[in-house]
Amino acid sequence: MSTVLSPTADAAELSARYPDALEPLAAVVGADLAAPLVTGGSVRYANLDYAASAPALAEVADHLTEVLPFYASVHRGAGYASQISTSVYENARGTVRAFVGARPDDAVVFTRNTTDSLNLLAGCVPPGLDVLYLDIEHHANLLPWQGRPHRSVVAADTVAETLERLGAELAHGGVGLLAVTGASNVTGEVLPLAELAALAHADGARILVDAAQLAPHRRIDMAGDPGASTGIDYLAFSGHKLYAPFGSGVLVGRPDWLDAGRPHLAGGGAVSEVRLESVAWATGPARHEAGSPNVLGAATLARAAEVLGALDPVAWTRHEEQLRAALVEGLEAIDGVGVHRLFADAPSAIGVVNFSIAGYDAGLAAAYLSAEHGIGVRDGRFCAHPALTRLGLPAGSLRASFGVGSRLEDVERLVAAVGQLVEAGLGIDYAVDAGRWVPARDTRPFPAWAPNTPGTAGAAPCSLGE
Repeated sequence: MSTVLSPTADAAELSARYPDALEPLAAVVGADLAAPLVTGGSVRYANLDYAASAPALAEVADHLTEVLPFYASVHRGAGYASQISTSVYENARGTVRAFVGARPDDAVVFTRNTTDSLNLLAGCVPPGLDVLYLDIEHHANLLPWQGRPHRSVVAADTVAETLERLGAELAHGGVGLLAVTGASNVTGEVLPLAELAALAHADGARILVDAAQLAPHRRIDMAGDPGASTGIDYLAFSGHKLYAPFGSGVLVGRPDWLDAGRPHLAGGGAVSEVRLESVAWATGPARHEAGSPNVLGAATLARAAEVLGALDPVAWTRHEEQLRAALVEGLEAIDGVGVHRLFADAPSAIGVVNFSIAGYDAGLAAAYLSAEHGIGVRDGRFCAHPALTRLGLPAGSLRASFGVGSRLEDVERLVAAVGQLVEAGLGIDYAVDAGRWVPARDTRPFPAWAPNTPGTAGAAPCSLGE
């Protein structure tokens, strides 16, 4: 057995084959983080878990340092710092609107994350209209619709046939919103959004795109061509996947449903007048942003949007495509390793690769990659249980994901580590702790401010989730 990207592969050959993947496209915080190994010593941490939460862009961290001294409560504050914070917060809306190519009158509502945005929109779809979605969606674009009239369509093995199935369901009438992912969080495959928008609009429905994975990897044009029916009505994404910390998300879209819909939170800032037994709700973004907003989250999200928006789109795509091609080629060359796809004809894919290793539980393989090689990947069912069942992976799989801070060396290390596992097996013993595989004797130090408390690895209710 040989791997395409083996440790002994000629560096000049790899550089020639993947020249645009050699170096990061942008600087990220933690790029040189040292990861200790259970076998002793340390290596540069190879972060291949961007799809869960991307590291902060260095420019975003610098911007945060600039903003922090002025941090104060926003809206209605007469103080200097409050006025500055309010300006930063409100101007972030325009930055986000430009980043996604939205229409001038589209509302920009700041939320906690993509899940929050979609739950917000679920309360604004007019009564009597169904929401239609596919079985391949992340739970964030599936569960919010289950509490209201909805329909689901099982995706076919090809994108073309899947579009036909959606078109047939839309033709039955009664669908108000088609909710689809922009790029699968499981496999990275991108859906043809312009075609999906045209399908929805042809039958009087609107389209919502879950862009949590798409926005950090591709240019988005919500407005579409003037006069065409290919525009996106609603778009949601998260700052933590867009290289911006502090837990902010955003919902961008047509204001009429949002102005008439149920306020997302009942509280201060979302009202124009309150009496003891009644309330007059505000319109515009304020209607759904009750309470003290996350000004630092909005500021970092907007700065990340500016940085990504300034990238050369050709270089951006080429960097990621070469990383993905190198990883898929290397993994598929290893006996017993399978790379998984949803569709046979997906037009493209972002920097997400789903794979499994015969004979190894995904969680065990992920623990091995971390403990013995300093590589971070994701394992489990990725908050997309129906999609994993569809792929024949009900127990979960592995996912490697990358972005603008990634480099070819990260891919080489992962392929070599997987190859070593297949050829030589585990180097140490592992055990299950609170539902997660961990080294039986983990000697790696944790910072004093982040103690290695037993059981924290499986603290999430869904231990196989994202």
